[in-house]
Amino acid sequence: MVDQKTNFQMLLRGEQPEWIPKYGILPPPKGSGLPQPATLLLCPEFLSKHRTNWVGGIDPWGVNYVYSSEINGATMPDTRSFLLDDITHWRDVIKAPDISGYDWEAIAKKNMEDSGIDRSKTLLSFDLHFGYFQHLMSFLGFENGLMAFYEEPEEVEALLNYLGDWYITITENLIDYYQPDMLSLKDDTASLMAPFLSPVVFRNLLVPIYRRHAKFAHERGIPISFHNCGKSEQLIDILVEDVGIRIWDPAQTCNDLVGIKQKYGNDLVICGGWDAKGHLLSDDASDEEIYESIRDTMLALGKGGGYAFLAGFMPSSDPKSKEICKRKNAAVERAYNDFKYY
Repeated sequence: MVDQKTNFQMLLRGEQPEWIPKYGILPPPKGSGLPQPATLLLCPEFLSKHRTNWVGGIDPWGVNYVYSSEINGATMPDTRSFLLDDITHWRDVIKAPDISGYDWEAIAKKNMEDSGIDRSKTLLSFDLHFGYFQHLMSFLGFENGLMAFYEEPEEVEALLNYLGDWYITITENLIDYYQPDMLSLKDDTASLMAPFLSPVVFRNLLVPIYRRHAKFAHERGIPISFHNCGKSEQLIDILVEDVGIRIWDPAQTCNDLVGIKQKYGNDLVICGGWDAKGHLLSDDASDEEIYESIRDTMLALGKGGGYAFLAGFMPSSDPKSKEICKRKNAAVERAYNDFKYY
């Protein structure tokens, strides 16, 4: 039997792996004794601290991120105050931080050491930020941000390229110190009902900046993962054909995932394919109901490869919630172990 890293590499090559891999991107809590996932997402601390420290703070562009237990301990931009109210004024407000004196080798080394990644067992996915579309939303808010895409496309394009120039510089300086196995791109450009932007606007304004980053993967022969929540199936063809993505996560169930798998086969890895929603979120959802839901997902999407399992329940800070989620996640794990061998 192959190890988990080799098994995941088979998936990325378009082969049928020996078992359905798990797609994990976060290191286990220190001291937990839990093994690292097959894939680990690493982002330089100076870019991600405001999102990963369970406190919040100011991001490199000046956006204030606030922590909330109501969103499972995540941080999000403070909606009480945005940097911009008019995108045509962005040049007066948005200033790229000075990174001219950074020791890039030391940054990459510390990031990898802090993560505890074991490259013999785990694939490293190089990550930078949560998305260009989301950057603009954090600057302007959704109302002004979405209007800007339609009323001031030239200004949107100029700001995206300004952001991109900075992140491209960081990528150029860091990527070969990380020697990643994958390149991670992200942008949540859809709600649970539909994309926020039409495919035409998406292709014209966002795809060019994605492609600028994608070239680093294409030049090195490494696959690209793209995180895009919501009903984004209208955009997947564009991301596969124009950007060259290989992995889509979390591939939520509001999309026609069976149809997408039939279309792309093993050329696109669907990660996830299951959502904790509806009755399954209630305290009295039975272990058997959870088990059956996971089983049905894995049987529908796992056959032949092109699928990585990603599922689970996130507890709130309430002790009762933690115990309930622990029980539910045990049912998830039992189903995964029962059906991961095709």
